[in-house]
Amino acid sequence: MEFKEVVKNRYSCKKYSERKVDRAKLNDILEAGKLAPTAKNLQEQHIYVVETDDNLAKIDKATPCRYGAPTVLVVTFDKNNVFTYPGGKRDSGVEDASIVATHLMLAAADAGVDSCWLNFFDPDKLAKDLGLPENEEILMLLDLGYAADGAGPLDNHNIRKNLTETVSYI
Repeated sequence: MEFKEVVKNRYSCKKYSERKVDRAKLNDILEAGKLAPTAKNLQEQHIYVVETDDNLAKIDKATPCRYGAPTVLVVTFDKNNVFTYPGGKRDSGVEDASIVATHLMLAAADAGVDSCWLNFFDPDKLAKDLGLPENEEILMLLDLGYAADGAGPLDNHNIRKNLTETVSYI
């Protein structure tokens, strides 16, 4: 699919069928995340693929937003392996993991796999429930699956501000 079509047609799916994500497609999605740029090429991300009933139940306990997705990617970054920017106020962890997550989401759309970016949960509690290492911080969850019958973008999906409202040339 053309990139313009991928970004135009991708939406946050909020109702999934029970159909599992094909392993080859899942691997392609994960490979796209691996290719994402990171500061100083630190590659501080770690992706957990959650598919077992036990761990999906932990996701469901943490958020009402799994929407029945058969696969959830937990995108984390190693807090001890980030680049601290000049001034010391920010580091690369959140932005690098966000770039990785965006690659995952767009690769899913390109592969015909629906997704939804989730951030409505307590990351520290979920990390503890999943038994993740203490040095890793959860950035977000990415639901993956195939839309159920009747699912589709929200009514406001295609409403966008004009560039004149969001871009300035200085």
